[in-house]
Amino acid sequence: MSKFLELVNQDKPVLIDFFAEWCGPCKMMSPILKEVKDALGDRVSILKIDVDKNQALAAKYQVRGVPTLLLFQNGKQIWRQSGLVQKDELINVITEAF
Repeated sequence: MSKFLELVNQDKPVLIDFFAEWCGPCKMMSPILKEVKDALGDRVSILKIDVDKNQALAAKYQVRGVPTLLLFQNGKQIWRQSGLVQKDELINVITEAF
């Protein structure tokens, strides 16, 4: 948990993808997240968290469905969305955080 807090406490935006191995839409999010990372490079950190292996963290952030994306900056959650999110929308949300 403290490692997680250390990661989200950065100046640059940190996008968290709460996912599950068995989740179809989660599998569809992976290439989208790769495209976002390719587009934004070092301006954003992207972290994938398996809800089945990190149940306490998922519960702390009230993740009820997967995929759930959270955007943090300086330790504060500034955006949240459940379900599949398209590349352009993600890039817009992240770049607004700069």
